[in-house]
Amino acid sequence: MKGTQRWLTVSLIPVLAAGALSGCSSDEAKGTAGDGSNSKTVNLKMIESLTSPARTEVIKKMIASFEAANPNIKVELISPPLESADNKISTLLSVKDDLDVLEVRDVTVKQFVTNKWIADLSSYTSSWSGYKDLNANSLAMANYIDQKPYYIPYGLYQKMLFYRKDWFDQKGLTPPKTWDDLYKAAKTLTDSANNRFGYSFRGGSGADGYIVDLLRDYNGTNVNPDDAMFLKNGATIFSTPEAKQGMTMYVNLYKEGSPKDSVNWAFAEQVQGFVSGATGMLIQDPDTIDPVKQKLKEGTWATAPMPTGPTGASHYKVGAAGWGMTSYSKHPQEAWKLIEFISSPEQNAIFTKAAGVIPIHNSASVDNYFKEGAYKPYIDMANDTAHYIPYKPETDYKGFGEWRKIVQQDAQGILLGQMSIDDALKKWDAYWINEKKQGK
Repeated sequence: MKGTQRWLTVSLIPVLAAGALSGCSSDEAKGTAGDGSNSKTVNLKMIESLTSPARTEVIKKMIASFEAANPNIKVELISPPLESADNKISTLLSVKDDLDVLEVRDVTVKQFVTNKWIADLSSYTSSWSGYKDLNANSLAMANYIDQKPYYIPYGLYQKMLFYRKDWFDQKGLTPPKTWDDLYKAAKTLTDSANNRFGYSFRGGSGADGYIVDLLRDYNGTNVNPDDAMFLKNGATIFSTPEAKQGMTMYVNLYKEGSPKDSVNWAFAEQVQGFVSGATGMLIQDPDTIDPVKQKLKEGTWATAPMPTGPTGASHYKVGAAGWGMTSYSKHPQEAWKLIEFISSPEQNAIFTKAAGVIPIHNSASVDNYFKEGAYKPYIDMANDTAHYIPYKPETDYKGFGEWRKIVQQDAQGILLGQMSIDDALKKWDAYWINEKKQGK
């Protein structure tokens, strides 16, 4: 198999095609594992990261179902604000607070494993029948660090384009196929005098992912998908004329097609800009589908595959988040029992539909909910392997956390005229040359 395929099964078809939703096993329903009916009550503490009111309510209902099936286990859910949740979790882990189950993300798992804060779940997954039903991408993400499962994904993430179909129809536009198409559409849709803009730009927290993926797309098939901050010839993705072209388009997209205050926008502001009618296009993960459905009338919006670069290439990662166990939990058997329950096909189907993420089980794939409508671009991109190229994220480099801060700050400097594109690209190139020397 080629390098990319060794890391990750390219197609999302296994995620979205074959098998039928199945319920919990009889053991899960009856709660036969763990304490007997006369044993002492065990209290677990569980913390989430990607918090939202609607999602928290769903998790609480899942916990209630677990407690009903396991009356000797009680679960306390901690739901910190989204913006500070990961820092909160890291702080609690660093002092070994009495946490048992926690939300682990593809961008935090390396830190948690390096600091020995979370447990290797191999001894539990080896005897869990549900583990064999996880689709290939879920297994790849679960085993991303050291080829060991440190968390069980609850869903998969992959970006796609949301657009205002009614706005596009009014202007006679079709969904953009390339980044240049998107830029031109954003300019056409923008009417700043009436507070209408073409694109929900992300210049604040999380901007790093948008920038790096854009530059990969501009570098096309020269990118090394197994080490995607670099080209196949060993140079960084920031060292090429194509990288400068991509950053130039990025700046123009902000200046000519986006709200000025979007230089500071993060996830919440991006989505709010789109659902409030201020912007006509948004690039986001599938968890945005539900809030868009709630705010915009049916028929006024639609989704499309991600735009490609000048040579027709679009690079993507399959992101994931899920549930892990602290390495120091005083109740590991009960903690695993909770993870196993909420990761079952039945409970995961409830969660994925509410949270708007791609399900983790092969058996979920027959559900038309995930094969039609707003989710359809995932199938389209999965089928178009000539243009949509998966890559291994750079999260296992030691300097990844610091990099995220650097690129966001520098990009804002570029947008505000405080730094040149050339200087930023030189700085980023030097950073990743040094990262390569330091190793993972």
